[in-house]
Amino acid sequence: MFAKELFNNQVALVTGGRSGIGYATAKMILQHGGKVMIASRKAGLLEKAAKELAKLGEVGHHPCDIRQTEQIKELAKAIEERFGKLDILINNAGGQFPSLARTLNDKGWNAVINNNLNGTFYMTREMANHFFIPQKHGVVVNVIVNLLRGFPGMVHTGAARAGIENMTKTLAVEWSEYNIRLNCLAPGIIESSGLELYPPPVQQMFAEAKKGIPMQRFGKVDEVATSICYLASPLSSYVNGISLYVDGAQHLNYNVKGLSDTLNSFLS
Repeated sequence: MFAKELFNNQVALVTGGRSGIGYATAKMILQHGGKVMIASRKAGLLEKAAKELAKLGEVGHHPCDIRQTEQIKELAKAIEERFGKLDILINNAGGQFPSLARTLNDKGWNAVINNNLNGTFYMTREMANHFFIPQKHGVVVNVIVNLLRGFPGMVHTGAARAGIENMTKTLAVEWSEYNIRLNCLAPGIIESSGLELYPPPVQQMFAEAKKGIPMQRFGKVDEVATSICYLASPLSSYVNGISLYVDGAQHLNYNVKGLSDTLNSFLS
């Protein structure tokens, strides 16, 4: 689909780049001429992923907890030392767990808000101040979720990702004078390592939910990575402040109560 030189002379940072959507995105950028720094919290797994990706091009790796500003600053220094610049930020790192709002405690709420919303803002702010604003160009793609009609069963991540979406729109305007573009990518249910983390009843619910997706299947990580790369590339040079849904029309025709109904069944 893309020209082999699409990302020539471009340096990208992919958070959560050791697996799933992040890994597939890093791989695709490398395949099309870019250089990549991947970051995540688990240093050993990160190093293993970087070794595999290095078969395709120049890759750096640096452990980073996106909730910790000082660690993000160290990551920015590592990128500058290794590559001398940064052109693209893919905010893919995050995490959540299923929970009904009435049983969600303060610790669980704060953990997801701090990781998904605060961490994404901290990373975006620091990379903009360190690279994008001084050099007067940059691209940010924020990976969120299907939140068009709410997210019953995951109120914490729905709220966090909605915050990211609004932040994206706000900064698309606020930072336009610096030639910085920001967009969101909202995946549906994707066949990736992330699905394996949910308990069996939730996985069973996902399997049943497939019937409610108009395209009658889950997405693949490469399909999401392709769309992220589109938003990160010059092909979308006049696209700014949007949310692109990659979900087989799930957001238009789907029982959003499926997860919360499954969780409620545990309490009955």
